[in-house]
Amino acid sequence: MARTLTSYTHLLTDAQAENLRRVLQQSGFTFKGKPYTLFAAAKEKLHIAVYEKGPKVLLQGKGTEEFVRFTLEPEILGAAELGYEEELNPEMFEPHFGIDESGKGDFFGPLVIAGAYTDRDLAHTLLDAGVMDSKKISDPKIRKLAHLIRKTPGLDHEVIMIGPTKYNELYSKIGNLNKLLAWGHSAVIEKLCAKRPECQRALSDQFANPSRLQSALGECGRKIQLQQRTKAESDITVAAASILARDKFVWWIEQTSAKYEMSIPKGASKAVRETAGKLVNKHGKTILFDVAKTHFKTASEWL
Repeated sequence: MARTLTSYTHLLTDAQAENLRRVLQQSGFTFKGKPYTLFAAAKEKLHIAVYEKGPKVLLQGKGTEEFVRFTLEPEILGAAELGYEEELNPEMFEPHFGIDESGKGDFFGPLVIAGAYTDRDLAHTLLDAGVMDSKKISDPKIRKLAHLIRKTPGLDHEVIMIGPTKYNELYSKIGNLNKLLAWGHSAVIEKLCAKRPECQRALSDQFANPSRLQSALGECGRKIQLQQRTKAESDITVAAASILARDKFVWWIEQTSAKYEMSIPKGASKAVRETAGKLVNKHGKTILFDVAKTHFKTASEWL
C-alpha cells in the first residue's frame, strides 16, 4: 500500500512562483524568512519553500499530497502530474543504475561516490517513501531514507568513500578533480555491473568533459549505455544514490567532530576557515592532510 506523500518538489517559472505566493497569502499561510529562498510559508503541519535556484518549490509535512493535487497542480502548474510519474517519465522506471557523489565542494571530509539499481517496482517504492535529491533533505531524514534504501530487498547499491588522506594522495597524482570523479564513478558502475550484469543503462550527472567518464570505465561498464545529463538527481535512482553518498559523508563529519572534540562544518564558509585554524593550532598543519582537501584555496594559508 502506497504511503501518504509528505515531501514533494517541482521546478517553477518566475510567474508560477509569484502566483504561488499570492495563493499562500490568500490561504492564510504564515510567511517566514529562510536562507536561499524567494519565500517560505507554513500552515498547520505543511511547510512550503520556494528556492531561488530554479526557482523550485519544496513541500514537506502533513497535507503535502492534498495541496499538490488540489492547489499546486490545478492553480499553479496547470497540469496533473502526481500519480502519473511513470507515464510522464517512463525511462525512470526502466532498470538502470544511478550514480551521484557528495563532498566534492566541502573543504573538510571525504569524497563519497554512490550508486544504486532500481527497476519499476523499486522506483515506485522509493517514490512512496519520499526519496528525492539529498540536497533538499535534512541530515536526520537523510539517515532514515538511507537506512530504508539499504534495507530494500533487490535494491543493489555501492558506496565508495575516499577519505581525505587518500583523496589528497590521489589528487597529487591525478591533479584534476574531474579525473578523480570519473575514476570513482567508474569503480561504482563496475561493482554494480558485477551484481546486476543484466542491467543495460547507467545515469549520472553531466561531467565537464563527458568522454572522461566513458574512457574511465572498465570492461563491464563499457558494455552498458552510459547517460550523463544536468540535474540527473531528478531521476529517482540517482536521488537514491545521492542520499547514500550524503549519509556516508555526514557520518564522517559526525565521527571526526567527536574525535577532535569540535564541530567540523560542511561547505567552504568562514566557519570552515576558522575551524581549520583551530585544528592547525592544536595539532599542527599536517592535520589538514587527514581531515581536509588540501588543494582547496582555504588550505593555502597554512600549507
